[in-house]
Amino acid sequence: MKKPLNSNALKYIAIIAMLIDHIAWAFVPLLSVSGQIMHFIGRFTAPMMCYFIAEGYFYTRNVKKYIVRIGIFAIISQIPFVIAEKLTSPPVMMIDGKLWINPELLIPSFNVMFTLMLGLIALALWKIEIIERPFRILLVISLCFISLSGDWMCFSVLWILFFGIYRNDNKRKWISYYCITIVSMTIVTTTNILSGLPLWRNFWQLGLLFPPIILHFYNGKKGSKNPFHKWFFYIFYPLHLLIIGIIKFYI
Repeated sequence: MKKPLNSNALKYIAIIAMLIDHIAWAFVPLLSVSGQIMHFIGRFTAPMMCYFIAEGYFYTRNVKKYIVRIGIFAIISQIPFVIAEKLTSPPVMMIDGKLWINPELLIPSFNVMFTLMLGLIALALWKIEIIERPFRILLVISLCFISLSGDWMCFSVLWILFFGIYRNDNKRKWISYYCITIVSMTIVTTTNILSGLPLWRNFWQLGLLFPPIILHFYNGKKGSKNPFHKWFFYIFYPLHLLIIGIIKFYI
Protein backbone atom coordinates (compact mmCIF):
# COMPACT_ATOMS: atom_id res chain seq x y z
CA MET A 1 0.00 0.00 0.00
CA LYS A 2 1.30 3.42 -0.96
CA LYS A 3 1.84 5.60 2.10
CA PRO A 4 0.18 9.00 1.56
CA LEU A 5 1.81 11.38 4.06
CA ASN A 6 5.12 13.21 3.62
CA SER A 7 6.99 14.92 6.45
CA ASN A 8 5.40 18.32 5.82
CA ALA A 9 1.90 16.85 6.06
CA LEU A 10 2.73 15.03 9.28
CA LYS A 11 4.30 18.16 10.78
CA TYR A 12 1.11 20.09 10.05
CA ILE A 13 -0.88 17.34 11.76
CA ALA A 14 1.42 17.72 14.78
CA ILE A 15 0.99 21.51 14.74
CA ILE A 16 -2.80 21.27 14.60
CA ALA A 17 -2.76 18.76 17.47
CA MET A 18 -0.53 21.12 19.47
CA LEU A 19 -2.84 24.07 18.84
CA ILE A 20 -5.86 22.04 19.96
CA ASP A 21 -4.00 20.96 23.10
CA HIS A 22 -2.87 24.48 24.04
CA ILE A 23 -6.31 25.97 23.41
CA ALA A 24 -7.70 23.33 25.74
CA TRP A 25 -5.15 24.13 28.47
CA ALA A 26 -6.06 27.79 28.21
CA PHE A 27 -9.83 27.72 27.84
CA VAL A 28 -11.36 24.25 28.31
CA PRO A 29 -11.73 22.48 31.70
CA LEU A 30 -9.50 19.40 31.83
CA LEU A 31 -12.23 17.25 33.35
CA SER A 32 -14.80 18.03 30.69
CA VAL A 33 -15.38 15.61 27.82
CA SER A 34 -14.13 18.25 25.38
CA GLY A 35 -11.02 18.85 27.47
CA GLN A 36 -10.18 15.15 27.63
CA ILE A 37 -10.63 14.72 23.86
CA MET A 38 -8.61 17.83 23.01
CA HIS A 39 -5.71 16.81 25.26
CA PHE A 40 -5.91 13.25 23.90
CA ILE A 41 -5.31 14.71 20.42
CA GLY A 42 -2.62 16.98 21.83
CA ARG A 43 -0.58 13.98 22.98
CA PHE A 44 0.19 13.26 19.30
CA THR A 45 2.42 16.32 19.02
CA ALA A 46 5.55 15.78 21.13
CA PRO A 47 6.39 12.27 19.85
CA MET A 48 5.87 13.37 16.24
CA MET A 49 8.04 16.45 16.77
CA CYS A 50 10.75 14.23 18.26
CA TYR A 51 10.48 11.82 15.35
CA PHE A 52 11.15 14.57 12.81
CA ILE A 53 13.92 16.14 14.87
CA ALA A 54 15.64 12.74 14.64
CA GLU A 55 14.87 12.54 10.92
CA GLY A 56 16.29 16.03 10.51
CA TYR A 57 19.59 14.86 11.96
CA PHE A 58 20.06 12.51 9.00
CA TYR A 59 18.99 15.07 6.39
CA THR A 60 20.70 18.23 7.60
CA ARG A 61 23.93 19.33 5.98
CA ASN A 62 25.23 20.85 9.20
CA VAL A 63 24.21 19.37 12.57
CA LYS A 64 25.81 22.23 14.51
CA LYS A 65 23.73 24.83 12.66
CA TYR A 66 20.64 22.66 13.17
CA ILE A 67 21.26 22.59 16.93
CA VAL A 68 21.93 26.35 17.05
CA ARG A 69 18.76 27.08 15.07
CA ILE A 70 16.60 25.14 17.51
CA GLY A 71 18.42 26.79 20.41
CA ILE A 72 17.71 30.27 19.02
CA PHE A 73 14.01 29.49 18.71
CA ALA A 74 14.03 28.03 22.23
CA ILE A 75 15.20 31.43 23.46
CA ILE A 76 12.65 33.27 21.30
CA SER A 77 9.87 30.98 22.54
CA GLN A 78 10.60 31.30 26.25
CA ILE A 79 8.69 34.52 26.98
CA PRO A 80 5.57 33.40 25.03
CA PHE A 81 5.82 30.05 26.85
CA VAL A 82 5.90 31.72 30.26
CA ILE A 83 3.02 34.02 29.33
CA ALA A 84 0.85 31.18 28.05
CA GLU A 85 1.72 28.46 30.54
CA LYS A 86 2.63 30.21 33.79
CA LEU A 87 1.56 33.79 34.31
CA THR A 88 -2.09 33.17 33.44
CA SER A 89 -2.49 29.91 35.40
CA PRO A 90 -4.19 29.83 38.83
CA PRO A 91 -2.23 27.86 41.46
CA VAL A 92 -5.23 25.79 42.52
CA MET A 93 -8.63 24.94 41.07
CA MET A 94 -11.87 23.77 42.65
CA ILE A 95 -12.97 20.44 41.18
CA ASP A 96 -15.94 18.46 42.52
CA GLY A 97 -15.82 20.51 45.70
CA LYS A 98 -12.12 19.75 46.29
CA LEU A 99 -9.02 21.85 45.81
CA TRP A 100 -6.81 20.49 43.04
CA ILE A 101 -3.23 21.66 42.50
CA ASN A 102 -2.88 23.02 38.99
CA PRO A 103 -0.57 20.57 37.14
CA GLU A 104 0.71 23.39 34.90
CA LEU A 105 2.62 24.75 37.86
CA LEU A 106 4.36 21.38 38.25
CA ILE A 107 5.64 21.55 34.67
CA PRO A 108 9.29 22.67 34.46
CA SER A 109 10.19 26.18 33.40
CA PHE A 110 11.62 25.87 29.88
CA ASN A 111 9.71 25.37 26.64
CA VAL A 112 9.74 22.23 24.51
CA MET A 113 12.24 23.66 22.00
CA PHE A 114 14.79 23.51 24.81
CA THR A 115 14.30 19.77 25.30
CA LEU A 116 14.17 19.13 21.55
CA MET A 117 17.58 20.78 21.30
CA LEU A 118 18.93 18.57 24.09
CA GLY A 119 17.53 15.50 22.34
CA LEU A 120 19.26 16.46 19.10
CA ILE A 121 22.51 17.02 20.99
CA ALA A 122 22.13 13.57 22.58
CA LEU A 123 21.68 11.94 19.18
CA ALA A 124 24.60 13.87 17.67
CA LEU A 125 26.90 12.85 20.54
CA TRP A 126 25.77 9.23 20.34
CA LYS A 127 26.73 9.11 16.68
CA ILE A 128 30.31 10.19 17.43
CA GLU A 129 31.81 6.71 17.50
CA ILE A 130 35.24 7.83 18.67
CA ILE A 131 33.64 8.58 22.04
CA GLU A 132 33.65 5.44 24.16
CA ARG A 133 30.18 3.95 24.70
CA PRO A 134 30.19 4.28 28.53
CA PHE A 135 31.06 7.97 28.20
CA ARG A 136 28.31 8.46 25.59
CA ILE A 137 25.83 6.91 28.01
CA LEU A 138 27.03 9.25 30.75
CA LEU A 139 26.59 12.24 28.42
CA VAL A 140 23.04 11.18 27.56
CA ILE A 141 22.21 10.76 31.26
CA SER A 142 23.60 14.24 31.90
CA LEU A 143 21.44 15.71 29.12
CA CYS A 144 18.39 13.91 30.54
CA PHE A 145 19.13 15.45 33.92
CA ILE A 146 19.43 18.92 32.37
CA SER A 147 16.16 18.37 30.50
CA LEU A 148 14.24 18.01 33.77
CA SER A 149 13.93 21.80 33.67
CA GLY A 150 12.16 21.63 30.28
CA ASP A 151 8.73 20.76 28.92
CA TRP A 152 8.42 17.00 28.28
CA MET A 153 11.66 16.61 30.23
CA CYS A 154 13.85 13.60 29.50
CA PHE A 155 11.15 11.81 27.53
CA SER A 156 11.71 14.04 24.51
CA VAL A 157 15.46 13.51 24.76
CA LEU A 158 15.08 9.72 24.84
CA TRP A 159 12.46 9.61 22.09
CA ILE A 160 14.76 11.55 19.77
CA LEU A 161 17.75 9.42 20.72
CA PHE A 162 16.06 6.08 20.09
CA PHE A 163 14.25 7.28 16.96
CA GLY A 164 17.73 8.05 15.65
CA ILE A 165 19.51 4.92 16.92
CA TYR A 166 16.82 2.57 15.60
CA ARG A 167 15.86 4.59 12.53
CA ASN A 168 16.11 1.52 10.30
CA ASP A 169 14.79 -0.99 12.82
CA ASN A 170 11.05 -0.46 13.26
CA LYS A 171 10.63 -3.21 15.84
CA ARG A 172 13.23 -1.85 18.26
CA LYS A 173 12.27 1.74 17.49
CA TRP A 174 8.65 1.30 18.54
CA ILE A 175 9.42 -1.01 21.45
CA SER A 176 11.74 1.64 22.87
CA TYR A 177 9.12 4.32 22.18
CA TYR A 178 6.41 2.47 24.08
CA CYS A 179 8.72 1.66 26.99
CA ILE A 180 9.60 5.36 27.40
CA THR A 181 5.97 6.37 26.87
CA ILE A 182 4.57 4.00 29.47
CA VAL A 183 7.01 5.41 32.03
CA SER A 184 5.93 8.94 31.05
CA MET A 185 2.23 8.09 31.33
CA THR A 186 2.76 6.43 34.70
CA ILE A 187 4.60 9.44 36.12
CA VAL A 188 2.05 11.97 34.84
CA THR A 189 -0.91 9.90 35.98
CA THR A 190 0.61 9.38 39.43
CA THR A 191 1.33 13.12 39.72
CA ASN A 192 -2.25 13.93 38.75
CA ILE A 193 -3.65 11.47 41.28
CA LEU A 194 -1.48 12.94 44.03
CA SER A 195 -2.77 16.36 42.98
CA GLY A 196 -6.34 15.17 43.47
CA LEU A 197 -7.33 14.17 39.95
CA PRO A 198 -9.33 10.90 39.81
CA LEU A 199 -7.64 8.02 37.98
CA TRP A 200 -10.42 7.60 35.43
CA ARG A 201 -10.02 11.23 34.38
CA ASN A 202 -6.52 10.62 33.01
CA PHE A 203 -7.99 9.28 29.76
CA TRP A 204 -6.20 11.97 27.72
CA GLN A 205 -2.80 10.40 28.42
CA LEU A 206 -3.77 7.45 26.20
CA GLY A 207 -3.23 9.71 23.20
CA LEU A 208 0.51 8.99 23.51
CA LEU A 209 -0.14 5.45 22.28
CA PHE A 210 -1.26 6.61 18.83
CA PRO A 211 1.64 8.54 17.18
CA PRO A 212 3.24 5.32 15.84
CA ILE A 213 -0.02 4.57 14.03
CA ILE A 214 -0.04 8.02 12.42
CA LEU A 215 3.67 7.80 11.56
CA HIS A 216 3.03 4.43 9.89
CA PHE A 217 1.67 6.45 6.94
CA TYR A 218 4.93 8.40 6.51
CA ASN A 219 6.28 7.80 3.02
CA GLY A 220 9.80 9.00 3.79
CA LYS A 221 9.48 12.06 1.56
CA LYS A 222 9.79 15.71 2.58
CA GLY A 223 7.15 17.15 0.29
CA SER A 224 7.38 20.69 -1.02
CA LYS A 225 10.83 22.28 -0.72
CA ASN A 226 9.31 25.75 -0.31
CA PRO A 227 11.22 27.37 2.63
CA PHE A 228 7.87 28.65 3.93
CA HIS A 229 7.16 25.22 5.42
CA LYS A 230 10.51 25.01 7.19
CA TRP A 231 10.25 28.40 8.86
CA PHE A 232 6.53 28.17 9.57
CA PHE A 233 7.15 25.20 11.86
CA TYR A 234 9.64 27.24 13.88
CA ILE A 235 7.69 30.51 13.97
CA PHE A 236 4.28 29.03 14.74
CA TYR A 237 5.30 27.66 18.15
CA PRO A 238 6.18 30.96 19.90
CA LEU A 239 3.58 32.93 17.92
CA HIS A 240 0.59 30.80 18.87
CA LEU A 241 1.72 30.67 22.53
CA LEU A 242 1.94 34.44 22.61
CA ILE A 243 -1.53 34.88 21.08
CA ILE A 244 -3.10 32.33 23.43
CA GLY A 245 -1.37 33.88 26.43
CA ILE A 246 -2.55 37.40 25.57
CA ILE A 247 -6.14 36.27 24.96
CA LYS A 248 -6.13 34.22 28.14
CA PHE A 249 -4.75 37.12 30.16
CA TYR A 250 -7.45 39.56 29.05
CA ILE A 251 -10.46 37.22 29.26
